[in-house]
Amino acid sequence: MITVQLNRADFEYDIHSLVKAFYPAENVQVSAEQKEAKEPISFHMVTTYLEKAIQIAFYESEDTTKNPVLKREIAVDFTDRKQTKNQLKQTFYQMLCEFTGTTLPWGDLTGIRPTKIPMAFLEEGRSDAFIRDYMKQTYFASEEKINLSIEIAKRELELLKKIDYENGYSLYIGIPFCPSTCLYCSFTSYPLGIWKDKVDAYLDALEKEIDFTAEEFSDKKLNAVYIGGGTPTTLEPYQLKRLIQKIKSSFDLSDCIEFTVEAGRPDSITREKLEVLQKEGISRISINPQTMQDETLKIIGRHHTVEQAVQSFHMARELGFDNINMDLILGLPNETIHDVEETLQKVMELAPDNLTVHSLALKRAARLNMFRDEYKDLTFENTWETVELAADYAKRMGLEPYYLYRQKNMAGNFENVGYAKEGKAGVYNILIMEEKQTIVACGAGASTKRVWTEPNPDGTHRIERCENVKDVAQYIARIDEMIQRKQQLFSEE
Repeated sequence: MITVQLNRADFEYDIHSLVKAFYPAENVQVSAEQKEAKEPISFHMVTTYLEKAIQIAFYESEDTTKNPVLKREIAVDFTDRKQTKNQLKQTFYQMLCEFTGTTLPWGDLTGIRPTKIPMAFLEEGRSDAFIRDYMKQTYFASEEKINLSIEIAKRELELLKKIDYENGYSLYIGIPFCPSTCLYCSFTSYPLGIWKDKVDAYLDALEKEIDFTAEEFSDKKLNAVYIGGGTPTTLEPYQLKRLIQKIKSSFDLSDCIEFTVEAGRPDSITREKLEVLQKEGISRISINPQTMQDETLKIIGRHHTVEQAVQSFHMARELGFDNINMDLILGLPNETIHDVEETLQKVMELAPDNLTVHSLALKRAARLNMFRDEYKDLTFENTWETVELAADYAKRMGLEPYYLYRQKNMAGNFENVGYAKEGKAGVYNILIMEEKQTIVACGAGASTKRVWTEPNPDGTHRIERCENVKDVAQYIARIDEMIQRKQQLFSEE
């Protein structure tokens, strides 16, 4: 365990995120209160906020009477909070680099949306050279990651020209059921076996929320629809058809440039379900193996085989789907770079139109974190070489990076990158990350995000969220309350 003691509560989140980036497997405690550590302490840090300075010291234990192994003091102006935060993070980062002997790909940039920085500068007309210098000086990001973020920001801006921010919105529909719960997953999902008899009741409630949304946004243009989860193809064919036809009959789709359904888990895909999607005109689907290693699939709790993933993909191609995404995760338990290369070779043989490469992020609510002792013998590896290997294979498949985001506690402190063939990029993926358009989300655990188009004085945009309850039974019972929450959000000035 690593502890950070503050003399007053300030910048706790930033300090925690940065220390955790260097030590993703460690518990990190940052507090202005005197708390007793529940585990042996790896090392201890003390951050002292003075009148016009910040002092940071690293100790080998909680005994601060001994000399610190590292100590820095920086002059700051606390009235400029953004500058103070940057200085604090820069100093912490440099000290952690010295202490550990390592650097991070993204430097001290701990936010999850790195492309927002170059995108904002590009919209101002700034040059690539200016952006590179800023990201290097401010965040100590590597040349490779700076170049990647600029490349993706340019591509995103081009794709977003199709989107109407002022009069448009996008729609997310959540299906919170899965064949089983993956070891690393913390999303709202429920094993279908237990909830099978409640799915139609869930759809009844969902349709009620869809009806409200269609009426509330009848004067707006619907730009993108995304049915995710969970695993939407856990629905029976008649249920899939019911849901899609409900959406098509409730909304004007004449301005909709993309309609995605996550087919997701290969063990949920059948020819009949794919035929429903194809006949209903779905433009984009996902078939997500996560890995092409049968042994890993068993470890992470995915009850399908590599062969099932391959067969599902071929079946979708036979039925005429020409925009198929596949998801992979780097850093899965016990996988080596050789396993990842074998996975990438098998994916390249399939030639998907989109490839989303995730770096494993161990969320607090994931089974892997909740029952650590049970999985203590598992190893996790993600390196520069692995990430570069995936990028190289994407390029060989004719896929270009078009969106990027980061999560806390990612293996190797890397990122998730979406790659796509020309004309096949997932616009919804960009919208959810860049927060430039309102996204109305329906279903259990779904989070609506209202974006005000009128900018704030600092150039940012006001964003408010409205979350539905996660529990399926509660969602069904309280659907009127979920609708009322949305009414309140969209009635605000």
